Amino acid sequence: MSLRAHLGGLLPDYMVPSAFVRLEALPLTMNGKLDRKALPVPDDDAYARQAYEAPQGEIETLLAGIWAELLGVERVGRHDNFFELGGHSLLAVRLLVRLTEALAVELPLAILFAKPTLAELAREGPVANFSA
Repeated sequence: MSLRAHLGGLLPDYMVPSAFVRLEALPLTMNGKLDRKALPVPDDDAYARQAYEAPQGEIETLLAGIWAELLGVERVGRHDNFFELGGHSLLAVRLLVRLTEALAVELPLAILFAKPTLAELAREGPVANFSA
């Protein structure tokens, strides 16, 4: 069983880390506290991902670009989950603002929580009905 699956069985989804990095030891400050600045940045493979499938169509491609920029990841597949890639409620609000700017559509925040994958969100009402 993977660490992510094990923790998912014990913790609520929002408490399961989006990325895991194996360390020999935690970096400590001179005072013996965790040195957060010395922690390595997770590489792209450390995040939870489904098998990569490229975004399809204009809307998915636009969404993937916005997600990649907001989440700081290299690429986003159509079955990737916004929250499993490191998204949280504040980034979700920023995402919806960016969608409003790019597509002139407004979505309630609850939709992203209900449909957190790229493909699901692209099929959602106002987004799916957008025409360039």
